[in-house]
Amino acid sequence: MLIKRPDDIQPSEITPRSVFRDRRRFMRDTAGLAAAMLGGTLLGSRTASALATDKDARGPRIEGVVESSYRVDDELTPYSDITSYNNFYEFGTDKRDPALYGGDFTPRPWTVKVLGECEKPGEYDYEDVVKPHRLEERIYRLRCVEAWSMVIPWVGIPLADVLRRFAPTSRARYVAFRTVFRPDEMRGQHRPILDWPYVEGLRIDEAMHPLSLLTVGLYGEVLPNQNGAPIRLVVPWKYGFKSIKSIAAIEFTEKQPPTSWNRAAPREYGFYSNVNPEVSHPRWSQRRERRIGELFKRDTLMFNGYADQVADLYAGMDLKASY
Repeated sequence: MLIKRPDDIQPSEITPRSVFRDRRRFMRDTAGLAAAMLGGTLLGSRTASALATDKDARGPRIEGVVESSYRVDDELTPYSDITSYNNFYEFGTDKRDPALYGGDFTPRPWTVKVLGECEKPGEYDYEDVVKPHRLEERIYRLRCVEAWSMVIPWVGIPLADVLRRFAPTSRARYVAFRTVFRPDEMRGQHRPILDWPYVEGLRIDEAMHPLSLLTVGLYGEVLPNQNGAPIRLVVPWKYGFKSIKSIAAIEFTEKQPPTSWNRAAPREYGFYSNVNPEVSHPRWSQRRERRIGELFKRDTLMFNGYADQVADLYAGMDLKASY
């Protein structure tokens, strides 16, 4: 994600465009006070049953999805916001660019290369990666480093179930992921924003944690291109850029892999990038966040609210040094 200085940020980039432009409803709902503060409106939160009929949700349904016990009770973010307000720099740096230009991308057919410290390397078709496993719906928070967040009903497979199939060896201490490189379809890859293709990585115990999800859909439908079709990662206790999209390769490594944002700006983006209100970005605090669709900020939770599940992974570590 390209970080802009505060005086460069446009109001329409801070608030979703559909929200920013709906001024009349904003004034009606907030009696004009919030309009003076933000110059736009905020969508009211809705229940899961109401969102299930969102007229903007038009993707193909995924059959056989079961409800997982991994879910939060927060109000869900509307499908239209999830699919129109994204960081996916392969399509452009504006949060509207992925939805505007993602239609040029072809997510089928798809293969995933598996390599490195494992017993079953090779090139696997999408169906060979996904179909042997049970698909679950999990409601997770997604927290981005720019201090905004969403609550999304993801559809996917526990990452550990997929990785075990490739039989990582005892030397596999990390897992690296690489996004597809298709500049003819991904216009942002023509610009040297990052050293393409995008690369992310996890420690092997993080990758094998039950919360880590290899994701193929949201709201019970296949992933839209702008959200990382056909297959992406979701690691809910980390900042959103760790949840790499459009995965084309998985590599088991003995050494910590270099990752795209850590290489581009190591002072700003550490390898771990756990959500931590005590560790500020060099140019702003991470203590507060704004949930998309809400007017006021809320306190940022340690590990994005998943401390009970994942804090043991980092026992004895200095989380300010290993940020």
